[in-house]
Amino acid sequence: MLDRFDMALLNLLQANALATAETLAAEVALSPSAITRRLRRLRESGVIARSVAILSPKLTDRRLRAIVQVQLHEHAAQKGLADLRQRLLDSSEVQLCLEVSGTFDLLLLIVSADMAAFNAFADAQLAADESVRRYETSFVKKEIKNQPAVPLNERDLGDYSG
Repeated sequence: MLDRFDMALLNLLQANALATAETLAAEVALSPSAITRRLRRLRESGVIARSVAILSPKLTDRRLRAIVQVQLHEHAAQKGLADLRQRLLDSSEVQLCLEVSGTFDLLLLIVSADMAAFNAFADAQLAADESVRRYETSFVKKEIKNQPAVPLNERDLGDYSG
C-alpha cells in the first residue's frame, strides 16, 4: 500500500535521488529511520525501479540525438517483432522506446556519437529488419526540457502491484 508519506518521499526523490533520510525528514513528518525503512520497502517492491544520474547537456550536447518513428508491417511474424523489441532493449543507442498509437508503432530516442554511427545503427537495427515497414527520423537540434519526473498525487495512493 502506498500512502501520503510514500507519495511525498517519491516526489522528493524524483527531484533529488541522493537526498539523505535526514534531508527528507525535514520535508516529510517522519523520522530518518522510518524514512530509511520506507525507502527500502519502495525499492524492494519495485516502486522505485532504479536511481540514475542525469548528465549535464554541457557534457552530452555533442552527441547526435534522433527521434525515430517506426512503422511495422501489419503481418510481421510475432517472433520477428519480439526479436526487434529485444534488440532495441539491448541497444545502448536506444534511450527510449515507446509503443505508440497512430501511423507509427514505435517511437525511439536514439543517441549516437555522430551521423556515421547513427546510420550504422539505423541500417543494422531498422533498415535490415523484415518487421520494419518504414521509419522516419527527426534530429534533435536543442534540448529545451528534459524532466523525467512523474508528479504523484492522491490518485496514486493505495495498492501498488508491480
